Amino acid sequence: MLVSARGFWARHRRKILVSLGVAGVGYAAYHFYDARRAQAVRVEQLRAMEEQAADDLVKNQLQAHFEKVKMICDTTTLPLAMHHLSDKITSQLDISKLTDKLRQAKVDSSALTPKEKYETWEEIKIKSFTKTVSSMWAMTLLSLYVRVQVTILGRHLYLDFAQGTNGAQLQAESDTFSENGHRSFLAMADYLVTDKITAFLAQMQRAATEVLKEKQLKDRMNMDQVLQTVLQILDMFMALSEDNSWINYLVPENPPVYAQLMAVSSSGFDDSSLLNDFRKLDQLMSETRIVLASDDFRNIMERSLRKIAGVVVEDLGVQIVTPGSGLPLATLLPKVDHLSSPLLEEPNKNKHIQIIRSMPEVELFYTLLYTNMPPET
Repeated sequence: MLVSARGFWARHRRKILVSLGVAGVGYAAYHFYDARRAQAVRVEQLRAMEEQAADDLVKNQLQAHFEKVKMICDTTTLPLAMHHLSDKITSQLDISKLTDKLRQAKVDSSALTPKEKYETWEEIKIKSFTKTVSSMWAMTLLSLYVRVQVTILGRHLYLDFAQGTNGAQLQAESDTFSENGHRSFLAMADYLVTDKITAFLAQMQRAATEVLKEKQLKDRMNMDQVLQTVLQILDMFMALSEDNSWINYLVPENPPVYAQLMAVSSSGFDDSSLLNDFRKLDQLMSETRIVLASDDFRNIMERSLRKIAGVVVEDLGVQIVTPGSGLPLATLLPKVDHLSSPLLEEPNKNKHIQIIRSMPEVELFYTLLYTNMPPET
């Protein structure tokens, strides 16, 4: 047996040694390959972790930047616009001098002729309703409009990131635009007050005059009739604003030119370095105009206005006790005039702005806008 084994070994020793050598080399190669593969996996995992960390960093920077824009809007843009709006409406539709004339006429009957007294009461009637309905429309539209601006900005930041822009480059571009373009874009909320307030109030006064022309001072009105009168004035105003021309009270026809004029008036010189920001501004304002002209925005605008009108008249009903037949219109006018004050309060104290923001249909609209679902036109 041993002799046979030795013979087998002698005959096949070379083959056996070669086979063992090949097996050893294969085993070593396998372990080398396995080690290299594991190392490659670890490198890939490390790279993926680094890329995820970089993505998370940019996302956090974008979120921080978006929150900064929202903060500017909530603490500066809308409060400033509402403050200017309150000053303009209060000054241009002030009825104190008219009521003083009526008081004087009570003391001195010769102070006003019967015709002058009638005309004074008619002016008080028109201005009281114009003041409150203008405040209602402007407050509602400014709060919705500014939210559109912020949502469009946030969407642009997200889309830029999603398209794979280099994080450092994106952040640098965002920071540059935030200092110039964002401020110019958000500052457009002041356009109504700075450039269009007189035309806007004149149009609203025409609507109020048309609706109120058949309503006499002695006519009795209950709260339902007051509400219907307010809604009729709103509807008449929109009817007079054909082809969505009401948008021109909020959005300049040429935003870059308007922004350039604002920049010159504030700084005193023409800064050509802002041209890139103005190009971006033009793009953002074009998108804003498209959103405002959409059926979806028109829907939430009308729903918001009717909601606020109901709340305002309900508050009026709490302030005064009216019999079933209502009160004479002349008696209601001072109360109607005062309804504008709470409508024009600063945003953090303005319950009407909070009501609009909390409406489910309004929240849904801005969610769909942020996800860039095409508006219905």
